[in-house]
Formats: sequence, structure tokens, C-alpha cells
Amino acid sequence: MRTRLVVAIAALIAAVALVAGPGAVGARPSSVPSPIDPAQFHALTITLPPDSPATTIPTLSSVNRSAGWVAPDSPLSEFGVPPGVSEARPNVPQPTVLAALAPTPRPAAVSTPAPRPAAATNVGLWHFDSNVSWYGPGFYGHRTACGVTLTTTTLGVAHRTLPCGTRVTLRNPANGSTATVLVIDRGPYVTGRTWDMTGGLCTYLGHCYTGAMYWRLPG
Repeated sequence: MRTRLVVAIAALIAAVALVAGPGAVGARPSSVPSPIDPAQFHALTITLPPDSPATTIPTLSSVNRSAGWVAPDSPLSEFGVPPGVSEARPNVPQPTVLAALAPTPRPAAVSTPAPRPAAATNVGLWHFDSNVSWYGPGFYGHRTACGVTLTTTTLGVAHRTLPCGTRVTLRNPANGSTATVLVIDRGPYVTGRTWDMTGGLCTYLGHCYTGAMYWRLPG
């Protein structure tokens, strides 16, 4: 009897497993899309009991608003400039400058005295100058600083400080030529140079270049 009961229970378990077990594993084919019929749907109406409480939407408290809150009707602006605010700088009155802080006017420029003429001890002594130049082209036909009209045959020299009409003797060490002429112009305006011969004088002395010369102030 007991053996039959065990066999019956085993058969029952096998039958249940056969019915409840999964079927064959595999992918289902895609379903064919089909149109949806609106007639298959109907509106749903929910009727609340008469004693149901009314549903209300609570309003937000203005106490917790931030400083930059935006109202539904607030206009929006770009670059963070609030509406009605001008970007122009305000016209702020400036403080009056105190007299003690006012700029002090600069003193008038003091004229530098002209260099003194050559000392009297130079009179009669020969001096060597390795940088004597000449001039003329571009100035012929014009008056010099001493009022002499410069030509191609004018014999004279230019000096920065000696008075006009000062007699000067120059000698070319290359050929020994010597000439005594007058100061008729100002110059030369080149650093390191003292004498500037006219075109006529450089031709007479054979020294139409910048080079060595001897000079003296006759006594």
C-alpha cells in the first residue's frame, strides 16, 4: 500500500512538472504592425464620493524667494544688465583742487652762455687739428651767418664762437700751403670738429677733404 502511494505521488509530480515547465527556448518572430482602432478605446470618468475632500494646489510662500527670482511677467535681458539700468557712467561732481596741491609752475629756462672765444694765449701759436672739414655745395648764393654771400671762390672759415671777422691762419701739412682768412660763418655742427673751410679755401690749400691741418690766430 505504501509503495503504491509513493508511486502515485511521483507520477503526480512528473505531470505537474511537464505542464508548468518552460517550453522550447527560441526567439519569437517580430509582430506585424497594425493600425490602432480608436473605437476600441473609451473615455474614463472618475466620480468621487460626495464626502471626498476638495483637491487644492498650494501657493508658494514669498518668504523663501531668492534675490534674483523671476516673476511670470518679468522681462528677460542679456549680459546680466537689469532692465532700466543705464551702463553710462554717472556724472559725479569732482572735488575742488586745493591750492597747496596745485602744480607749481616750472621756472623759466636759463639760457646757457655761449662758449668763450679762444684764449689770448693761443695767439701766435700753431695748433694741430686732425679733423678739419670743408663745405660749400648747396650753400652757394646764400648769405652766411656773418652776412657774406658764399660763392665758389670765397675764402673763409666757419667757427662756432670766434667773432665774425677774426683772422685765422691755416696751413696744410701735406703740401705746406698757407692762407690767412676771416671767420665768416658759424659751424661746423658736427661733434669733434672745430673748423669748416669754404669751398674756395679748400681748393686754394688743396685740402677738400676732412683731415689734418695746422691753425693759429695771428698776433
